[in-house]
Amino acid sequence: MMSRQKVRSSSAVLTALLWPVCAAAANIVDIAWTADSRFVHKTQIAAGKFVEICGKVSAGEAVRWSFNADALLDFNIHYHVGKDVVFPAKRAQVSGGQDVLKASVAQDYCWMWTNKTALPASLAVELGR
Repeated sequence: MMSRQKVRSSSAVLTALLWPVCAAAANIVDIAWTADSRFVHKTQIAAGKFVEICGKVSAGEAVRWSFNADALLDFNIHYHVGKDVVFPAKRAQVSGGQDVLKASVAQDYCWMWTNKTALPASLAVELGR
């Protein structure tokens, strides 16, 4: 049987190993469409961190997107093809935007915001299909 000290020590090691994985996963949000084909999300992006909102989009599908932030953020929409990253949209230092993504290929698309400021930033996002 393990002593309490060994259990505490093992728990501390496991927590230290899993923390970066959990922290990174907290920055990635899966798109969950509502019955009326909308997705709305509000969040805070810590200084120097990012958030991604990702989901499957079919070829030929159009996704309306808009966002507002209280700080200037780097923004992009991207997907991965092997080791390559394709950017259907990319904007630097913006506090808002809106457009329509017209998916040319079926992919897992990610809307991503990076906060390069020294303060947390509020972000409100809306997607519709």
